Amino acid sequence: MRRASAPLVDRLKAHHEANPVSFHVPGHKSRSRGYGIAETYYEQLLHIDLTEIPGLDDLHHPEEAIAEAQQLAAACFGAEQTWFLVGGSTAGNLAMIMATCKRGDLLLVQRDAHKSVLHGLMLAGARAVFIAPRICGRTGLRLGVHPDDAAEALRRYPEAKGLFVTSPSYYGTAADLRALADLLHAAGKVLLVDEAHGAHFGFHPALPERALSAGADAAVQSTHKMLPAMTMAAMLHVQGQRISRGAVGRALAMIQSSSPSYPIMASLDISRRMMEKQGEALLEEGLQAIKESLRQIGRQNRFCALEYNNELRVDPFKMLLYDAEGKMDGFTLKEALERRGCFPEMADPDYVLLVFSLSSTPEDAVRLGEALEDIARSCRAPERQAEEIASATAFRGQEQAYWEESISHPVAFDLSALPGEEEDEIAYIPIAGCAGYTAAEMIVPYPPGIPVLHRGERISASMAAYLERLADGGSRFHGHDLAARRTVPVFLNWIDPA
Repeated sequence: MRRASAPLVDRLKAHHEANPVSFHVPGHKSRSRGYGIAETYYEQLLHIDLTEIPGLDDLHHPEEAIAEAQQLAAACFGAEQTWFLVGGSTAGNLAMIMATCKRGDLLLVQRDAHKSVLHGLMLAGARAVFIAPRICGRTGLRLGVHPDDAAEALRRYPEAKGLFVTSPSYYGTAADLRALADLLHAAGKVLLVDEAHGAHFGFHPALPERALSAGADAAVQSTHKMLPAMTMAAMLHVQGQRISRGAVGRALAMIQSSSPSYPIMASLDISRRMMEKQGEALLEEGLQAIKESLRQIGRQNRFCALEYNNELRVDPFKMLLYDAEGKMDGFTLKEALERRGCFPEMADPDYVLLVFSLSSTPEDAVRLGEALEDIARSCRAPERQAEEIASATAFRGQEQAYWEESISHPVAFDLSALPGEEEDEIAYIPIAGCAGYTAAEMIVPYPPGIPVLHRGERISASMAAYLERLADGGSRFHGHDLAARRTVPVFLNWIDPA
């Protein structure tokens, strides 16, 4: 294989240079005519926004350039087979579950999985036993599924097909995947990993081990999140014989568009070539930008970057900022940074999450430092009342209490309606009074897109307090907007007052 090449990019370039006349879709005919003020943005991109004509291959039956590009990606990322995804890691999560589970099968699932994992369970008609992640007592960060908890879940539910985990987390903490893989494989089970935020793992010694190297049977990576591919570009990697490659292919044929984006696929190809040729060097440049950011942050004393102990597996490209004086919560700090032209990934009541990559620069670090200095100088937040400080401190405690039932009972997922889901039996209860009811919809803060409450799940008092804190703090939501509506959809006929 031509590892130094980008076969799909090369074919698209050659096609454009041949000066073809298009009598096929798409309708723009590789011209940006009529795009107005956006014309200059699209002029070059539309040259490669093509369709499955001879020479450009077909994602759903790859034999030429796409086939070679996927083979090169598999070799680069340590897989036996790789599929390009144009629907993000969501498509990969759906395919992994649909290829592993049939209707009625049981799958062990990390409790704070992305909403796409729940959708995959619904499509498969599978059941899930949720395993809560361990939580760091000092930082409040989720550390992933502990091998001891996975072993106990397997003891209780030996019929489970395997375990689905998220590693790394949105905040960059990675689980002990090697121990989990050994445990699952000894029991004849599969380990599936949502590695959306770990596409860069394995390319630099400062980064955690990638999932496949640790023994995972399948892992999905959002190449667009931490590597330079276009948004929605992702890859699904598989190794070993525990997962049917044919089942994966059939699932992807149903999930992915029959008209996949060539610019997105080409960006996967070029990202792979970039990492193949100079991945470690480029990541080192990104790490230097992080070091400069830490130096710039140190120019003022109020805002700090969270420090980790050596026991945690943490992605250094994720940085958590907080107010050392305790006056400004994460949501307020995020808004203050945005007003100064620095746009973080997300915030929670404690932290602001900054995401760096191989494309980050020292100039970015200077902008960050200047913004924080200006905030420290000009934003004199009022002293919070004792009860406000207690509420903020308790927030992580509420979350930790919520995960205390480390292994759930089996939960059935199905696209058909739950009993009692008729519209007239659903009510919208104020957040403060929702404890004891059963949720009628998922509650999904976004980012990160992880449901904190599932449809059909009883709402505990600690969960009600947690939801209120999220709504008060400025979280955004997919689906039911908790912050705007200040209510929780519940089933009226399922009530067990807490």
